[in-house]
Formats: sequence, C-alpha cells, structure tokens
Amino acid sequence: MHRMELIAPCHFGLEAVLKREIIDLGYDISSVEDGRVTFVGDEEAVCRVNINSRTAERVLIKIGSFMATTFDELFEGTKALPWEDYIPVDGKFWVAKAASVKSALFSPSDIQSIMKKAMVDRMRQTYNLERFEESGNSYPVRVFIKKDEVTVGLDTTGESLHKRGYRRLTAKAPIAENLAAALIMLTPWNKDRILVDPFCGSGTFPIEAALMAAGIAPGMNREFLSCDWDNIIKPSEWRACYDEARDMVDMSVCPDIQGYDIDEDMVRIARENARLAGVDKLIHFQKRSVDQLSHPKKYGFIITNPPYGERIYEKEKLGELYKTIGERYNSLDSWSLYMITAYEDAENAIGRKADKNRKIYNGMMLTRFYQFMGPKPNKR
Repeated sequence: MHRMELIAPCHFGLEAVLKREIIDLGYDISSVEDGRVTFVGDEEAVCRVNINSRTAERVLIKIGSFMATTFDELFEGTKALPWEDYIPVDGKFWVAKAASVKSALFSPSDIQSIMKKAMVDRMRQTYNLERFEESGNSYPVRVFIKKDEVTVGLDTTGESLHKRGYRRLTAKAPIAENLAAALIMLTPWNKDRILVDPFCGSGTFPIEAALMAAGIAPGMNREFLSCDWDNIIKPSEWRACYDEARDMVDMSVCPDIQGYDIDEDMVRIARENARLAGVDKLIHFQKRSVDQLSHPKKYGFIITNPPYGERIYEKEKLGELYKTIGERYNSLDSWSLYMITAYEDAENAIGRKADKNRKIYNGMMLTRFYQFMGPKPNKR
C-alpha cells in the first residue's frame, strides 16, 4: 500500500458535506478548497471512495503541483513529474480537462497541448522510445491552475460519479444524483423519518434517499476507469471493496419515502429508474399535483427541486406555484421544507423567511438551498 494524496472534486458550496463523508470513510483531510477536497489515502482509498462516495464528482490521484506563469514553466513542471510511476509503456494518456482561475495561463487547449508534449518527453526518456502506441488502458489527466499554482491529477473514475447507472430516463431539467444526495445529507433526515418530494421528476431525490436508507453504495453496481489499472491497484483490492459494499446492504428497511409529480409519464419514468436502482420496493410514486400535498403524520420532510427557470416553467406562474408550496407546507404539522431553487422571490411567495439558506452551484447556475426547519420529534 502506498500513501498518496487524492483529490475529490464536488459541487461548489458542498465541500463540507464531502469532507465529512471522506472523514466518515476513515481518511485524513489535507485541504478543502472551492469545489474540491484533498485527502490522504492509499490504493484501497481509491476503490472505497469511488464506490461509496455519494457527493464527489470523481477521485483523482494527485501527481504533483508546481508554480507556472509561462508555458515554458508549465512544460518543465509537467515533465518533472513521475509519470512512469503511474502510466505503463502502452498506456493511453492525455489531458482530459484543464481549468484556470486567476492565473497567467488561461487557455485550456494550449495548457492541454503543452502538458501532453511534456508528458511524452518524460515518457520517451524513461522508456527509451521515440513513439508510443497508446494501445493499452486509459489514463486521463486533469489539471487545475489557481493563482498560478498548477495541480495535476490522474482521473481514476472515468464517467462522473454522479452517473450511478440507474437513471436511463430523465426529466427536462434533472438534478444531478450526487447533488441530490448532498442536499439530503445537509438535512437531519434519516430512514426513520418521512420524506416527500412533490416535484419528483425522474425520481432522483427519493431514489437517493432510498439508497441511503438501505445502505446501498452509489457505485456498487458500476465500474471505474482504474478497475483496469493493475499496475497501480490490484484487482483483489477492487473485489474486496465491492464485497464490503455488498455486505452493508440492508433491504429489510421500511422507509416512508414518497415522490409525486403532476406528469404521469414522469411518474412512470421515476418508477423505472427506482427499479433499475433496486429500490422500487422502498418508494411510493404517485401522480399528484403540489396543491394536493398532504400527509397524516407529523415531523416529515419535504425535500424538493421545484421549477425555477424561464425555460422550464412560465415565469409569471412561478409566484403562484411557490405560494401553493407555502400553503401546503404550512398545512403540514411539524414538518420541515428543504428546497433548491434559483427563483429569487421564493421566500416571499412561500410566506416566511427560511431558517437557513445556502448558495449552491447547480452546474453553472447559482441557486439557493432554502431550509425551513420544523421542530424535532419528541424523543419518547
């Protein structure tokens, strides 16, 4: 086992949730920056975080970092990194993504091109080859440049971690699976409490909640790019981590999780997605409009992503919609409401100020996660 630094990017505004998740998995945090958490782990950590993280976008092995304000410095800094420790002679390697913030170097395509040339130069000298076939496994590289500090990571994940594999069909504006999971984790909800999403769309909030309730790791039923990296991670390591995840599953739970949508087709899609996720028996989906929202029990949770953009919902109707949300919420005794939206007048329309609100970037869109907190249930 080799100790190394690993980088887990996430949605801006949700770094604290990912940090807590990584600590709970047993790893020490090195640093927390906008949009990513760096931690210390080994080969097992690569497997376990890929399989178990509900909130990360991907897991990168940190190859190194250096300062660069010119392309010559970028070339030399990249060339100095120990690429041969990670990429075999037949490996396919490229700079998949480059991002730059407040730095002298800012052109992604130029950064990618220069770094690829530097990697080839280093590998050519190390392997004593003039030409690389690149016919083997893929080793994509990602680079972040912030205030001229270049951080280079090897992507162990491949297709983003938010793609659990269950969402074959979606709504027009679906919330990403890892964002939905992180928002649920920001609430006090647990499998013994009621959860209702009155705008469930393709079912992401209810499905992510059901996965949590049953202890199903989000990456348990998919593979990752580094599953084929037997030069870095032994196949037995992956098998052990998948077995660990399977041992954690408890399908005997009986949570009260409900998803409503006014569109019959979306209800059908949500049911199919839940079936693919293996949690269809744990969720009740129903065609129902928000003005019919009701529940006989107390201390429940509404966690939802209602319409909020001009392309999704007619803007003049948003005030009326959010007023209805407020009226139905106020009719529910002792409930809490958690809602992500970009609609700026949401609090006024609902009729009260949120106890907390948190800025969250949903893709490139700035949204707020409004938290209207009900009382805690009596411990008895």
